[in-house]
Amino acid sequence: MKLNLTNTGSDPCILRGYAGVSLTADAAGAPIGAPAVRDESTAAVDVLLAPGQTGSAVLRYTQAGNYSDCALVDAAGYRIYPPEDTESLFLPQPTRACSNGAITLLTISPFQPA
Repeated sequence: MKLNLTNTGSDPCILRGYAGVSLTADAAGAPIGAPAVRDESTAAVDVLLAPGQTGSAVLRYTQAGNYSDCALVDAAGYRIYPPEDTESLFLPQPTRACSNGAITLLTISPFQPA
Protein backbone atom coordinates (compact mmCIF):
# COMPACT_ATOMS: atom_id res chain seq x y z
CA MET A 1 0.00 0.00 0.00
CA LYS A 2 1.05 3.60 -0.46
CA LEU A 3 1.71 5.60 2.69
CA ASN A 4 1.12 9.26 1.81
CA LEU A 5 2.10 12.22 3.99
CA THR A 6 0.91 15.70 3.06
CA ASN A 7 2.40 18.98 4.21
CA THR A 8 -0.54 20.62 6.01
CA GLY A 9 1.56 23.54 7.25
CA SER A 10 2.07 26.95 5.72
CA ASP A 11 5.83 26.53 5.13
CA PRO A 12 7.75 24.04 2.98
CA CYS A 13 9.09 20.95 4.74
CA ILE A 14 11.43 18.09 3.91
CA LEU A 15 10.63 14.38 4.21
CA ARG A 16 13.96 12.62 4.65
CA GLY A 17 14.15 8.85 4.76
CA TYR A 18 11.84 6.34 6.38
CA ALA A 19 8.75 6.40 8.56
CA GLY A 20 8.66 4.27 11.67
CA VAL A 21 5.70 1.90 11.40
CA SER A 22 4.19 -0.66 13.78
CA LEU A 23 0.90 -2.45 14.14
CA THR A 24 -1.03 -1.42 17.24
CA ALA A 25 -4.11 -2.56 19.17
CA ASP A 26 -5.73 0.91 19.16
CA ALA A 27 -5.01 4.59 18.52
CA ALA A 28 -3.22 4.99 21.87
CA GLY A 29 -1.92 1.44 22.21
CA ALA A 30 1.57 0.03 22.34
CA PRO A 31 3.12 -1.60 19.28
CA ILE A 32 2.32 -5.23 18.52
CA GLY A 33 5.17 -7.45 17.35
CA ALA A 34 8.13 -6.28 15.30
CA PRO A 35 8.29 -2.80 13.74
CA ALA A 36 8.65 -2.38 9.98
CA VAL A 37 12.07 -3.07 8.53
CA ARG A 38 13.55 -0.71 5.96
CA ASP A 39 13.52 -1.70 2.31
CA GLU A 40 16.83 -0.22 1.17
CA SER A 41 16.49 -1.26 -2.50
CA THR A 42 15.55 2.37 -3.33
CA ALA A 43 17.85 5.18 -2.25
CA ALA A 44 16.51 7.66 0.29
CA VAL A 45 16.25 11.21 -1.07
CA ASP A 46 15.20 14.53 0.40
CA VAL A 47 11.61 15.24 -0.66
CA LEU A 48 10.82 18.95 -0.51
CA LEU A 49 7.09 19.44 0.07
CA ALA A 50 5.45 22.81 -0.49
CA PRO A 51 2.24 23.35 1.50
CA GLY A 52 -0.36 20.89 0.22
CA GLN A 53 2.15 18.60 -1.51
CA THR A 54 2.46 14.90 -0.70
CA GLY A 55 5.32 12.41 -0.41
CA SER A 56 4.74 8.67 -0.48
CA ALA A 57 6.40 5.48 0.70
CA VAL A 58 5.50 1.86 0.01
CA LEU A 59 4.34 -0.07 3.07
CA ARG A 60 4.19 -3.83 2.64
CA TYR A 61 2.28 -6.16 4.96
CA THR A 62 2.74 -9.94 4.98
CA GLN A 63 -0.29 -11.93 6.15
CA ALA A 64 0.25 -12.98 9.75
CA GLY A 65 -1.48 -16.30 9.07
CA ASN A 66 1.39 -17.28 6.76
CA TYR A 67 3.58 -18.02 9.80
CA SER A 68 2.92 -21.26 11.69
CA ASP A 69 4.70 -19.94 14.81
CA CYS A 70 2.71 -16.66 14.85
CA ALA A 71 0.63 -15.94 17.94
CA LEU A 72 -2.25 -14.20 16.13
CA VAL A 73 -3.79 -11.08 17.68
CA ASP A 74 -6.06 -8.36 16.35
CA ALA A 75 -4.54 -5.02 15.38
CA ALA A 76 -6.68 -1.92 14.95
CA GLY A 77 -4.23 -0.28 12.57
CA TYR A 78 -0.81 1.25 12.11
CA ARG A 79 1.17 3.66 14.29
CA ILE A 80 3.27 5.85 11.98
CA TYR A 81 6.15 8.13 12.95
CA PRO A 82 7.03 10.47 10.08
CA PRO A 83 10.78 10.79 9.44
CA GLU A 84 12.61 12.86 12.05
CA ASP A 85 9.43 13.31 14.13
CA THR A 86 8.53 12.13 17.63
CA GLU A 87 4.77 12.63 17.18
CA SER A 88 2.92 9.67 15.74
CA LEU A 89 -0.12 9.30 13.51
CA PHE A 90 -2.64 6.47 13.70
CA LEU A 91 -3.98 4.88 10.52
CA PRO A 92 -7.04 2.78 11.37
CA GLN A 93 -7.06 -0.41 9.34
CA PRO A 94 -8.01 -3.57 11.23
CA THR A 95 -5.80 -6.54 10.43
CA ARG A 96 -4.13 -9.52 12.11
CA ALA A 97 -0.72 -9.28 13.75
CA CYS A 98 1.79 -11.57 15.42
CA SER A 99 2.52 -10.82 19.04
CA ASN A 100 5.80 -12.67 18.50
CA GLY A 101 8.39 -9.90 17.95
CA ALA A 102 10.67 -12.26 16.03
CA ILE A 103 8.27 -12.29 13.07
CA THR A 104 8.49 -9.27 10.77
CA LEU A 105 5.25 -8.52 8.92
CA LEU A 106 5.98 -4.96 7.76
CA THR A 107 8.47 -3.44 5.32
CA ILE A 108 8.72 0.30 4.55
CA SER A 109 10.45 2.06 1.65
CA PRO A 110 11.91 5.57 1.87
CA PHE A 111 9.68 8.52 0.99
CA GLN A 112 9.68 9.69 -2.61
CA PRO A 113 7.82 12.52 -4.37
CA ALA A 114 4.21 11.43 -4.97
